[in-house]
Amino acid sequence: MKLRFGLTGSSGSLGKKLILLNKHIKFSRFKGDIRNKLTVSDWIKTNNFDVIIHLAAVVPIKTVNKNKKYAKEVNFFGTKNIVDAISSSNVRWFFFSSTSHVYKSSKKKIFENFSKKPISYYGKTKLNAEKYIIKKLKKTKVDYCIGRIFSTSNISQKKNYLVPDLIDKIRNAKKKIILRNLNHYRDFISMEEISKIIIKLCNARLKGIFNIGMGKGVLLKDIAKLICKKFKKKYDFVDNTKPTYLIANNNKLKKYVKIRKINNLEKIIF
Repeated sequence: MKLRFGLTGSSGSLGKKLILLNKHIKFSRFKGDIRNKLTVSDWIKTNNFDVIIHLAAVVPIKTVNKNKKYAKEVNFFGTKNIVDAISSSNVRWFFFSSTSHVYKSSKKKIFENFSKKPISYYGKTKLNAEKYIIKKLKKTKVDYCIGRIFSTSNISQKKNYLVPDLIDKIRNAKKKIILRNLNHYRDFISMEEISKIIIKLCNARLKGIFNIGMGKGVLLKDIAKLICKKFKKKYDFVDNTKPTYLIANNNKLKKYVKIRKINNLEKIIF
């Protein structure tokens, strides 16, 4: 018998990629307001899902910071609505798309049990959602899987994301461009790889928390340099902030999932 899949966030970059790469799966896409408890509950009850993959969220950080109230309503309370509904349903596996931003910055690679000290309000909304999931579902029959996704880049992302924003600014620069506060290290993984990992986690019915990243730090300055080189632009850097580090220790994930290495940074950026 085929499993019945529910998917939130199907209109986002990751949701679109997940659907594109898994045409053999018939996803029932949530199209309502995730903040509406009744709408969420009806969707889950009507479809009698076996699996729910919850990707819907307010991102990126720039968007979250412009409307923190809305971000909290979607990222925390929207997730709460999903979790409350599935706790008394036939759902057996639940995936929650979380973020590396729940962690404290560290020069060392970050394990899943590393100190939680969100470096952004976005990270705070996700961490609070994680805590609710664990508390609510630990005594139910639902196996929850929390994927803490590290940095991503995709051509379908909007300009308010870091890399698309850099590309837009650099490409349209009329003279030498001054690039600010890029002295930070992030762990980039492609949308394609994340999509494959989510389905592999589902197929194995894995439970718990997993870092989803390549395990390799990339200096944001180096990304900016590559973009400047591509568009033949002159540049200079100004840094007034203390460097931050978010790099995954993905050993736990690699016990169950083979991660395809991407050594060419341009393949992730462009």
